[in-house]
Amino acid sequence: MIAAAINSATPKSGAPSSGRARPGGSGDRSGRIKPPSPLLLLSEGRAWIELAGTVVAQKALMEAPRGDGHPVLALPGFLAGDRSTIPLRRYLGALGYDARPWGHGQNLGRFYKMRDVLAGQVERIHQDSGRKVSLVGWSLGGVFARALSLMLPDKVRSVITLGSPFAGDIHATNARRLYEAMSREGPANPDDLAALGGDLPVPNSSIYTRLDGIVNWRTSIPRPAPNAEAIEVRLATHIGIGVNPAALWAVADRLAQPEGQFRPFAGGGPFALAYGP
Repeated sequence: MIAAAINSATPKSGAPSSGRARPGGSGDRSGRIKPPSPLLLLSEGRAWIELAGTVVAQKALMEAPRGDGHPVLALPGFLAGDRSTIPLRRYLGALGYDARPWGHGQNLGRFYKMRDVLAGQVERIHQDSGRKVSLVGWSLGGVFARALSLMLPDKVRSVITLGSPFAGDIHATNARRLYEAMSREGPANPDDLAALGGDLPVPNSSIYTRLDGIVNWRTSIPRPAPNAEAIEVRLATHIGIGVNPAALWAVADRLAQPEGQFRPFAGGGPFALAYGP
């Protein structure tokens, strides 16, 4: 969900622009992005359908490109833990990756403290495996992933985020007050906010849905860069995107890229109809 580390100024993005309101919420007259509507928030209950779809689509999911064995650290969302990433990690493990849990219990935010703890973890994984580490972060986990790539560009191979808010108005979330109450952190450093919403030194893919009921989807759009992209998964939810079959396929496709290389997601495969333009 949301961390205090969200860019307070909306950067330019490759998202389509239009004067019409979109499902993820719209800007008010001040130009501020609004949180998703109450209707979209209620629709998050559809997440169980996404998990069921992944169970049904297991055979098709295994047609994804195979992994090369490099370590992948799965970072859960706000108030979630390693149980939430079990489907993702089992899938990536079956494809041949060294998929690892974050191992820190429930994600309660505390951005600056956890950022440093996770940096040490990435350094240990890199040292033990002798390989760069890919980071797959769900919601707040993706915010951590982007921060870690900025701290450790020589140890992070790629970053993939799932419904992560990193590039938009800090108020554009339905989890802001809960995050502030649980995390008990003061205001984030403006320089850190700008960096999180800016360019990353490694290939990065943001997987998002316009039907996100927790964060406004515009906060998940990176600004244009040769190594950055946004991948829309139609009909997904914020709570379910980490177990959505089309999202899982996209994660596998992105991780299969050779180290140090980047090509935009082609959107093919058995879930081609699930991806936006």
